[in-house]
Amino acid sequence: MTPREIVNALDRYIIGQDEAKRAVAIALRNRYRRSCLPPELREEITPKNIIMLGPTGVGKTEIARRLAKLVEAPFVKVEASKYTEVGYVGRDVESMVRDLVEESIRLTKQKRMELVKDAAAAATEQRLVELLLPQQKKQQRTVNPLQFLLGSGQPEPEEPKPTEEEQQARKTLREQTLDRLRRGLLEKEIVEIEVEESVSAMMFGASGMEFDMGGMLGDLLPKKKKAKRMPVEHARSILMQQESEKRIDMDDVNREALQNAEQNGIIFLDEIDKIAGNANHMGADVSREGVQRDILPIVEGTTVATKYGPVKTDFILFIGAGAFHVAKVTDLIPELQGRFPIRVTLKDLTEDDFYAILTQPDNAITKQYAALLKPDNVNLSFTEDALKEIAKFAFRANEQNENIGARRLHTVMENLLNDISFNANGQHPMIDVVVDGAYVDAHLSAEWGEDNISKYIL
Repeated sequence: MTPREIVNALDRYIIGQDEAKRAVAIALRNRYRRSCLPPELREEITPKNIIMLGPTGVGKTEIARRLAKLVEAPFVKVEASKYTEVGYVGRDVESMVRDLVEESIRLTKQKRMELVKDAAAAATEQRLVELLLPQQKKQQRTVNPLQFLLGSGQPEPEEPKPTEEEQQARKTLREQTLDRLRRGLLEKEIVEIEVEESVSAMMFGASGMEFDMGGMLGDLLPKKKKAKRMPVEHARSILMQQESEKRIDMDDVNREALQNAEQNGIIFLDEIDKIAGNANHMGADVSREGVQRDILPIVEGTTVATKYGPVKTDFILFIGAGAFHVAKVTDLIPELQGRFPIRVTLKDLTEDDFYAILTQPDNAITKQYAALLKPDNVNLSFTEDALKEIAKFAFRANEQNENIGARRLHTVMENLLNDISFNANGQHPMIDVVVDGAYVDAHLSAEWGEDNISKYIL
């Protein structure tokens, strides 16, 4: 995708913030440009990491998340404030890379399973038929215990083969069962299948390092299985998973996933301003600068050991984000600042932005509420003046209280549609409910005054 196409795709979900969209679009396109270069030159070109500055709710996380979805790249969002300096109790910074690898494994495995979906579905269908058919009884034979221990006695006779009539009857029953299964008539039938017992995660840490002993032992020890009874509708998804895993090479998946994480991974470092501080800062957060120094080699480029193999971080794209109300970017240590050469400032949302958020995106909140109420036979719609009133109130609430950006709309909409959501029960024919400006005023007028909007403070 060209940078312009990337920005157009982001415009479908995010309003405004053109500067930030252009920055991430160029960063993404540069990855493609780098992949076209000779190997010796490709190794010399590293991503230009980005810092986004702006208040909460203006689209920082959404831009990065949508960007990763566009190219199906491994993406993780981590809170910088969750990490602690080596030697303190807390998460160590290398865990963000391990999380990225886990996400890459999931994405790669999902793609491979999609390729074998048809074959796995056919095998699952045959296994369900076998489980639904009555089991053939085996002829039991009494054995002398003494002969069994001494290994003597008559050899065990072979099971008698079914007659031609029995084979034909079972084939007919099998075809009938398969037909009923395909028509969805056996979804509630109970079958017994074998499932793997999950290994609980056991986290051990020392000097800031974390180890998932449960996961490590689970890979070394044989998988334990147990029989479980469940309806066909639930068993199908488990059997489908089992049959799909039989048809993919996990070693190949792990190899491709590691490569994908190294070359295309995106790590979103949220709240990076919370680890910024000046040299005179003392107190409980004295390890802030230590966290920055621990993050620095990850961003500069190092090799992190994971249970799937070593991962180089040289070509992972890092996007830092923070409000920077108290701290400034210049409060970060100079070495870390230098690793984030691109800085973009996201603007506060205006009243027109709120109106656009209500109407333009493919996932607009008004469309979400309309879809939620459809199952209860309510056809919800909003007039132009209602949308403008909602936008006006959300903007005013943000101006006079804590600015929480577009998240303010969720609070406003919940209170506005409280009566409709409560009374809709689906026991009536489809009805049209039109929310107009008068309805908005009637339900929000008590909180409309400048001094009485505490209800909308989250």
